[in-house]
Amino acid sequence: MNRAKPRQELEDLIAAGDLKRLMELGGLLHGHFCPGLALGVKAAFRAVKELRAYSTGMEEVVAIVETNSCFADGVQMVTGCTLGNNGLIYRDYGKTAVTLARRSGEAVRVAVKAGGNVIQRNPEAAALYKKVITDRVGTPEENERLRKVWIETSFSTLEIPDEELFNIKHLNIEVPAYAKVHGSAICSVCGESIMEPRARLKDGKPVCLACANQGYFELDGNGLKYIVR
Repeated sequence: MNRAKPRQELEDLIAAGDLKRLMELGGLLHGHFCPGLALGVKAAFRAVKELRAYSTGMEEVVAIVETNSCFADGVQMVTGCTLGNNGLIYRDYGKTAVTLARRSGEAVRVAVKAGGNVIQRNPEAAALYKKVITDRVGTPEENERLRKVWIETSFSTLEIPDEELFNIKHLNIEVPAYAKVHGSAICSVCGESIMEPRARLKDGKPVCLACANQGYFELDGNGLKYIVR
C-alpha cells in the first residue's frame, strides 16, 4: 500500500474501468454481494468518472446519498466519501441515488431509474428475496441459494449499460460547509467524553444526552428517526 495515498489502488481500478475488482472490494465492506451493492458501485464509478474527482478523505469531495440501503456501501467504497471522514452526507429521501460534488459546487447526480430494479429481472432472485429477506421465512437451503443467485445477479449487473439503469445529470449545487472541529466535555454523571454541542447542563455541570434523558436522532435499517426517552 502507498501510505501517502492509501486509495491509489482504487483510483487505478477506476481509471482502468475494473468494475469487477471494485465490486469485490465493495464486498469486503458490505459483507456479501447483492444487486444493491452492485448498483452503488456502478453509480459511484460513473459519478467519479464524469466528475473526474477523487477523495483523499479531507472533504474536498462529498457524496450525497439518498438511501441507507446496500447502495450506500458501494458509494462509500468507490468514492472514498464515508461517514467517518465527513465526506458522506445522508439525505433521507428514500431514493436510490448519489450526488458527487466538488467544493466548487460542480456535481454529478446518478439515480437508479424506476425500471432499474435488477432483482425483478431474475424471477428466481425475486422469489427468494421475498421469502428470505422480506418475509424472513426462508429455509437455510433457500438462504444459501439466495446468496449464490445474488452473486450471479450482482456481477451480471455490472455489465448492464449505464443508460439502461441510471438517470445522470450534471449540476451545480451548494455544498454543505466543512465539518466543524468541536471541543470535548466530560459528562459529570458517567464520566465519558462527549462532543461539546451534544452536552447539556444539569445543575450547572455538563451531562451527555443519555444521562440527561433527552431525545436523540438515530439511523437504523428503517430510516432516520428521533428517539424520545
